[in-house]
Amino acid sequence: MLVTAALVALLYGLLKLAPSLDAPFLPSTAPSSVSTDASNLPYYAVRSLLRMFAALVASVAFTFVYATAAARMRRAEKVLLPVLDILQSVPILGFLSVTVTAFINLFPGSTLGLECASIFAIFTSMAWNMTFAFYYSLMSQPRELDEAARVMRLTKWQRFWRLDVPSGMIPLVWNGMMSFGGAWFFLAASESISVLNHHYALPGMGSYAATAIAAGDLGQVGIAIAVMVVMVIGVNVLFWRPMTAWAERFRVEESEAAERPRSVVLDILRRSSVPELIGRPMRPASRALERWTRPFGLAEHPLGVSPVRERTGDVFFAGAVAAVVVFGAWRALAYVDGTVGLSEFGHAFALGAATFGRVLVLLAVATVVWVPIGVWIGMNPKVTRFAQPVVQVLASFPANFIFPFATVFFVAVGISLDLGSILLMALGAQWYILFNVIAGASAVPTDLREAMTSFGVRGRLRWKSFILPAVFPYYITGGITAAGGAWNASIVAEVVDYGSHHLEATGLGAYIANATGTGEFPKILVGVSVMSVYVVALNRLLWRRLYRLAETRYSL
Repeated sequence: MLVTAALVALLYGLLKLAPSLDAPFLPSTAPSSVSTDASNLPYYAVRSLLRMFAALVASVAFTFVYATAAARMRRAEKVLLPVLDILQSVPILGFLSVTVTAFINLFPGSTLGLECASIFAIFTSMAWNMTFAFYYSLMSQPRELDEAARVMRLTKWQRFWRLDVPSGMIPLVWNGMMSFGGAWFFLAASESISVLNHHYALPGMGSYAATAIAAGDLGQVGIAIAVMVVMVIGVNVLFWRPMTAWAERFRVEESEAAERPRSVVLDILRRSSVPELIGRPMRPASRALERWTRPFGLAEHPLGVSPVRERTGDVFFAGAVAAVVVFGAWRALAYVDGTVGLSEFGHAFALGAATFGRVLVLLAVATVVWVPIGVWIGMNPKVTRFAQPVVQVLASFPANFIFPFATVFFVAVGISLDLGSILLMALGAQWYILFNVIAGASAVPTDLREAMTSFGVRGRLRWKSFILPAVFPYYITGGITAAGGAWNASIVAEVVDYGSHHLEATGLGAYIANATGTGEFPKILVGVSVMSVYVVALNRLLWRRLYRLAETRYSL
C-alpha cells in the first residue's frame, strides 16, 4: 500500500507538471528572472528535481552506449576517448552558447525548447564522469568472467546485461551519485541562462538563487540553501542510499562483508509485491529482445587478428580521422583569423596558464586531504553508513549558492579572487576524488582484507602494498574527473557577482564567462579550444599513462 501510494503520488505530480513544461514561450518576451516569493519554493524544487533526473536518465543511456563502444571497438577507442576528454573540458556555458538557440528553434513557441536546453546543460555536467567510470570497469573486467561469457556463448545483448552492466554497477552507482551531486553546482547556470546578450529564467531553485543573488538579498539566499539541504538529503535517503545498497548484490568476492549498506526504502521495496507486478509484463519483451538480437552475433570479439590486416585498417582509419580533424581545424582558424585574429590564442593560453596553476594546486591539496579520509570511510562499513549521507550533502550542495557569502568575506578581508577562486573551484571539484576513493576502498574484496590482517600487514607497509594499489585505479578516475570539474568550475568561480560587488580573477574561466555573456562567438571558440588543449594535454601526458598503469598492474 505504501509503495502504491508513492507511485500514484509520483504519477499525479508528473501529470500536474506536464502542462507547464509546454507553456507558450517567446524569446523576446521571456522573463529574465523568477519570483522570490517563498511560497513558490516547493514548485521550484520539483521542477529542478525533474530536470536533474531527466538528465540522469540521459546520462545513463549515453554512458552505456559510448563506454561500451570505446571498450569493445579498438579503433573507435582511439577517437572516442580523446573526444570524451574534449567534451569533459568544454564548460557548460560553451554548450549553452550553441544549444540554447538550437533547442528554442526545435520547439518554436514552447517552453519545452528551453527546458531541453537546461536538461542538456545538466547532462553535460553528469555524463562524462559516469562514462569514464563504466569504461574503466569494462576494461578491468576479470579475465575469467570474459572466458565464462565466451564458453556460455552469450550474445552481445546478453553479455551486456548479464556481465558488463552488473560488473560495472558499483562504480557506476557511486559515480552517478557523485555526478548528480556535481550537477547541483551548475543548476543556477542551467536554469538562469545568459547567452548572446539575452537572459532566460526557468522556474527552479537555481534561477531562484540567481535572482536572490542579483538582488543582494542574503536572507533569500539562506532560504534557498535550507531548501537545497532538504532536497539533497531527501534524494539521498529516497534514491541514492537504496541504489548503493542494491548495488551490493553485484559485488564479486568469496567471503561476505561483515556489514553491508542498508536502506529502509530498499527494504520496503523488496517486501512489496508492486515491483514484481510491474516487472512481470516486461519479461516477454525481454525474451523477445534476446531473440531479435541473436543475429547480431555472439560476444566473442576475436582474441587475435592478422597483423597486416590490422595495420592496413589502422592506416586508413587514421587517415580518415586526420582529414576530418585538419579540415575542421582549418575552418575554425580561418573563422578566428577573420574576426578577432589568431593573436587571441596567445592571450587565451596565457590566461589558461593561470587557471591551470589553480587546478594543480586544487588537485594536490585534495589528494593529500581526501585520499586518507576516503579510504577510512570506504573500508569501514559502519563509518560508511553514517558518513555517506554527510559526504553526499557536502558534495551535492551547490557551492555557488554560498558564493555571495564568500564574496562578502573576500571583500571584507581583502582577499583577491585570484587566490579565493581556488577555494571556490575546490568546493565543486574535490568531491570527485573523495567519492572515487570511497568506491575503490569499498570495492576491495573482503577476503583480501582478511588476508592482509591474517599476515599482520599494518602501518606503512599496508598502505604501500595493499591500500594505495587497491584504490589507485579509482583515484585515477577521480583525478581525471576532478581536473575536468575544476576547469568547468572556473567558469563560475573566476567571476563572482553579488549585488553591487563584482570580483573577477585573471584566468581562462573569466575569459569564457565574459565572452558568453556578451555573445562573442570567436572568443568563445578560442577560450573553449584553449581549455580543451590544456585538459587533453594533461590527460594524455599524465592521467592516461597512470590509467594504463592502473589497468596493467593494479587491477584486481
